[in-house]
Amino acid sequence: MKILVTGGLGFIGSHTVVELQSEGFEVVVVDNLSNSSKDVLKGIEAITGKQPLFEEFDLRDKPKVQEFFNSYDDIAGVIHFAASKAVGESVEKPLLYYENNIGVLTYILQELEKKGGASFIFSSSCTVYGQADSLPITEDAPVKPAESPYGNTKQVGEEIIRDTCKVNSDLKAIALRYFNPIGAHPSAKIGELPLGVPQNLVPFVTQTAIGLREQLLVFGNDYPTEDGTGIRDYIHVVDLAKAHVKALQRLLEDKNDSNYEVFNLGTGKGSSVLEVIQSFERVSGEKLNYKIVDRRAGDVIAAYADTQKANEVLGWKAKSTLDEALKSAWDWEKTVRA
Repeated sequence: MKILVTGGLGFIGSHTVVELQSEGFEVVVVDNLSNSSKDVLKGIEAITGKQPLFEEFDLRDKPKVQEFFNSYDDIAGVIHFAASKAVGESVEKPLLYYENNIGVLTYILQELEKKGGASFIFSSSCTVYGQADSLPITEDAPVKPAESPYGNTKQVGEEIIRDTCKVNSDLKAIALRYFNPIGAHPSAKIGELPLGVPQNLVPFVTQTAIGLREQLLVFGNDYPTEDGTGIRDYIHVVDLAKAHVKALQRLLEDKNDSNYEVFNLGTGKGSSVLEVIQSFERVSGEKLNYKIVDRRAGDVIAAYADTQKANEVLGWKAKSTLDEALKSAWDWEKTVRA
């Protein structure tokens, strides 16, 4: 069965391609390499023994999207990762985020409507909840006004998919609201390798530890949390990748309860920024050079998942600890810089 993975050479995408191929799916990757590298194909092959099919183009090019679906008319499902994803950058460049995250989504859904009977997995985010009223966050928590243009693109993206599913019963979709993916494949053949300055905490931690960055900035220590730093639910990327396969199988096997479903993906446990730093120092034996600075625009105080629905309905559960995830991230960083 042939599955399209957009942004499939990126951090989460590449790990999901590995899990899909391990389950016997044939994978086609579309990626414009704006935040990834062709070398990731070799890493995927080293782990699974097979390279996915690869098409390099920008999904913002609508005629190219149409041409792709005409050429690959046997796509049974799509896992859609391709998007801009940094909260801070989205505050500075909102139009880039709306073009890339909303425009591309509509182009793909238009093609799937023509096909009929397609399964669609959407890479969403816990940012749709904004500053949650209560913790842990369930799927029924109100979707609040977004704290950033990035978060808003995920909210609007979900609305577009839901509205499309309402009028097209052939289309089946699941939105997966991730909390904070970290880590790398245990083989250290693939991992998170952002181009330029990292926008996420853990790659900045590992790059600081290895000497690529002079200092890690901790944005705010005056939040109403135990140690004053923001709290997030950090989930190992391999656990997250396996959830995508579970979600896809649910749709392909017609086990879904409705043609649009939503699941939170996290560990169910929150860790502060300082706890992440302490965990990293423990597993790596490295001392991190970090400095507390002012809060960053768009950041919420705390967010961690209620995972009961994913555990019971999807039949998926995160297995790795924070220490294990950070150790894999460090092993990957050392391999890349060796």
